[in-house]
Amino acid sequence: MIAWSLCLFRPDRVKALVALSVPFSPRSPARKPVDGLKALYGDEYYICRIQEPGAIEAEFARLGTELVLRKFFTYRTPGPLFIPKSGWGSPDDEVPLPSWITEEDIKYYASQFDKSGFTGALNYYRALNKTWELTSPWTGAEIKVPTKFIVGDVDLSYHVAGAHDFVNKGGLKKFVPLLDDVVVMKDVGHFINEEKPEEISAHIISFLKKFD
Repeated sequence: MIAWSLCLFRPDRVKALVALSVPFSPRSPARKPVDGLKALYGDEYYICRIQEPGAIEAEFARLGTELVLRKFFTYRTPGPLFIPKSGWGSPDDEVPLPSWITEEDIKYYASQFDKSGFTGALNYYRALNKTWELTSPWTGAEIKVPTKFIVGDVDLSYHVAGAHDFVNKGGLKKFVPLLDDVVVMKDVGHFINEEKPEEISAHIISFLKKFD
């Protein structure tokens, strides 16, 4: 999402973009993004649950950092992620890892989040409505950078209401007129670069070679 914003604000600084997982989302002039998501999915949709400072941090602390990461990395339901206010499971939950991520990886990531906490990352989502307010001048603006978009077919971002049709039926091309290609990877989830590192690297290299 940050890469899309860079291309929107400073296309002069970007030669080409390979975007993963999250398609460009044009600014709606009518409704703030968090308000729209709450109306669509309710208060327990993960982005809505994040909004209250401290609340989701407390839930993550109750579960433990490693378990939280296991839950995120293994989420492969092609649909919205909900974090119930009653609790996102038990600290004793066992969440087996897929073959593409190791116990060592998870322990390393957990050690880093134990140092930093989750708040910095969560604040990006807490600022979505403020970002919407500040980007009013870019309503209707296009991404004018050569782009390749890659997404997994079981990525939750690909199954947000309207996203599938937006990507495949001309909406993305309308707002990203220099869109070169859309690649939908079969049976791949949100953490596409972790799950298919060699394939993603090959896509990136082959696309960027066009701009040498």
